[in-house]
Amino acid sequence: MRTLLILTLALSAVGCTRWSLDHHLNSAYRAYDEGQCEQVMLELSQAERKSRSRSYLQPEISLLRGLCLERQNLYVDAAQTYQFIINRYPASEYGFRARARLETLRQLGHYNPAGPVNSSATAL
Repeated sequence: MRTLLILTLALSAVGCTRWSLDHHLNSAYRAYDEGQCEQVMLELSQAERKSRSRSYLQPEISLLRGLCLERQNLYVDAAQTYQFIINRYPASEYGFRARARLETLRQLGHYNPAGPVNSSATAL
């Protein structure tokens, strides 16, 4: 009986963590659709804390973070985020999408792999 109780408690804790992680990811996508990048970053930060044991979610979280950085005209940070995805997850769907985003940034003049990245953010 004791074993059954411990097993039930362990399984319920895992389910709660997964539900919370899904909630934060869904909230991040909703906020991105609404153009609220500050909220996206908050939700992604919370999702990352919940996903430490689920490393397969990191490229999805990083890609959404990169997209939001682009939306905020933080092209250097976005390019570095995409490069992280490519280096860490080269054969994944997110690696492919990160390469496509880098190519788009290059075509728009915000990313030059041979030189420094151009940023159109406000001057300091």
